[in-house]
Amino acid sequence: MPFTPDMRRKVDQIRDYLYGGGYPDPLSNAEQLSFLFFFYMIEGIDAANVRQAKATRRDYTSLFAGDWTLRNPLNAPAKGVEAISRDRMRWSSWANALSGEPLVTFVRDEVFPFFSGIGDAYGMSFMAQGRLAIDDPTVLTQVVTLVNELRLEQADPDTKGDLFEHVLRQIKQAGELGQFRTPRHIIRAIVDLVDPKIGETVYDPAAGTAGFLVAAYEHIRLANSSPSGREVADLEGKTFERGYGDRLSQAQWRVLQTETFYGNDVDPKMVSLASMNLALRGLPDVRILKRNVLTTSFDRQAKAERGLPLDGYDVILANPPFSGRLDRDRIVDDVKIGTSTATELLFVKYMIDNLKSGGRCGVVVPEGVLFGSTGAHKELRRMLMQNNRVEAVLSLPGGVFQPYSGVKTSVLVFAKGGRTERVMFLHASNDGFKLDANHDQPIEADDLPGLVAAFNSREEMWADWQKRDPAARWAENWWFADTGAIEREDWNLSAARYRPESREAAEHRDPRELLEELQEDVETILSDIQALAVELRREAA
Repeated sequence: MPFTPDMRRKVDQIRDYLYGGGYPDPLSNAEQLSFLFFFYMIEGIDAANVRQAKATRRDYTSLFAGDWTLRNPLNAPAKGVEAISRDRMRWSSWANALSGEPLVTFVRDEVFPFFSGIGDAYGMSFMAQGRLAIDDPTVLTQVVTLVNELRLEQADPDTKGDLFEHVLRQIKQAGELGQFRTPRHIIRAIVDLVDPKIGETVYDPAAGTAGFLVAAYEHIRLANSSPSGREVADLEGKTFERGYGDRLSQAQWRVLQTETFYGNDVDPKMVSLASMNLALRGLPDVRILKRNVLTTSFDRQAKAERGLPLDGYDVILANPPFSGRLDRDRIVDDVKIGTSTATELLFVKYMIDNLKSGGRCGVVVPEGVLFGSTGAHKELRRMLMQNNRVEAVLSLPGGVFQPYSGVKTSVLVFAKGGRTERVMFLHASNDGFKLDANHDQPIEADDLPGLVAAFNSREEMWADWQKRDPAARWAENWWFADTGAIEREDWNLSAARYRPESREAAEHRDPRELLEELQEDVETILSDIQALAVELRREAA
């Protein structure tokens, strides 16, 4: 069953009820909905586990077996009763029987503590800090009724995931550390550039709502799908191909679901949202850790205890926060680069160190990382070029992360180890959405698919580049620069620095195109000024 307009309408109704009922924070509302979705679905999952255990003659004790000691006497069925059957914790028991104040009291004082208490033992760590925030009786009753009407048990994992993405799309503000939801079409383009494969480990050290991990999962499934095991899906006004993964063996599915994806985030709400996003898509065993990788480090024993890969990851995909501040004395030695406290630099250093040899990374960075003039900026770029292989820099359009941030950004694609010989620069003027304050209106102009295709054929493109006439106009939105040229520019990796131009191009190009480039140059300069101002404030702190 696809994500239907009726389901979309019900989700929007839930949002409207919450907003109108005095709950205006989309992030908190998304977290609360994730808890309610979980309560709804865990009953069916538990029943399936019971049936499977009987069929295979394996031991399994239902989550709802036994008694529960009441936390609030008001929830007792009769005076003096101190415990009730855990069956009462099933969604079908309380959601269909209670409303108003009794519903709030029971969910707040019994249901949340019940699942929080069993969370770690059953891989539900995202419930550990769960609390009911929707405490208005009328609003909670309406929301529970609408969640019931979604009939999540009838939806396949992709539909449930799309539904939850629609919920997450309402989050329009950046977090305190500068984290924000990355548009899914941007994520898909980055994943296509890095191309994670079955059997590889995939990691996002600043997972947010797990958008990169979900996209990597869908990418691997699509690559292992037959022509009849594919379909066209629609999300956020854009169509894309989705695969069922019907060519994966059972062993490969097990690896994909339990030994492939890893992540962490500093915000407990994001940990909850990421865990639910993955669980809805059939990845309940992926654990997102609450952790700041810039202020904590794990040795091999700590990694082993947490079931993490001991020698790094095959693929890292991330859009880490880059406007937060860190106290210099909190930064772990592993990620330090010079005296910088700029999180965008520290994250890239962390990613380099946590890739396996030959591992690949795709990371969103503010433009200042590419051309910043501080010693830490230059040292990071030198490290990337001389000790690793920078494959590409994708320049994203200005405003692509509106309404969260107007900072001009690019995507760095690199591999661990070796030495860079040349860099492919990819320039996107349009990403398929109107570049206004909301950035949510689809348009036809979209450079990303063509740029991904060019990157995936980069050896042929390199041959074409070498055969070009330097005096002729270069009309493509991709080009190359060799290491020598980049080193002479203080390891500057800004795409515009190496864009080929000619007298003919300057005399005959469309003025609108020149104005667009001028606007991009101005945005780049402003971004550099902002980055420098932030660095100076940090140095003075």
